[in-house]
Amino acid sequence: MGQGFFLLFAAGAVVTALTVVLARNPVHSALALMACFLQISAIFVLLEAPLLAVVQIFVYVGAIMVLFLFVIMMIDVREAVLQRFLPGQNLPALTLLVLLGLEMLALVLWSGRFSAVAPTTSREGDQVRQLSTTLFADYLLPFEVASIILLAALVGAIVLARKESG
Repeated sequence: MGQGFFLLFAAGAVVTALTVVLARNPVHSALALMACFLQISAIFVLLEAPLLAVVQIFVYVGAIMVLFLFVIMMIDVREAVLQRFLPGQNLPALTLLVLLGLEMLALVLWSGRFSAVAPTTSREGDQVRQLSTTLFADYLLPFEVASIILLAALVGAIVLARKESG
């Protein structure tokens, strides 16, 4: 039963990832990317990693996608769409896509099982406590530096997107 759900969510993630690449409208690409993130979050739930699933939803679907949509709305979408698709450039990408798809299909068919690792039986509270202790005790400085870098990127995006008044 779990393998069937995994295949369903994995196929959904692949379809939405293809939609991200093939959609002509950048807003549709961003929404497909959000759907892909949700599919990956569901795979994390199937792998019995609910903390990663929640972090995936909060960080990527919540924060990063809002930032992507903000940037998409600030740029001139019509000009970007015209520059994005050049005639004659789709054939090499489509050939590579088919080759990679065939390789993935061959790997799935040749493998006897999807995972040889048995799930751990530790309590979820212990895992969260260990992760939080490690993150906020051992790696506090890199965590804070990453937050400052993200804040600087957000301020830079706002400054670049702001139109000159005048």
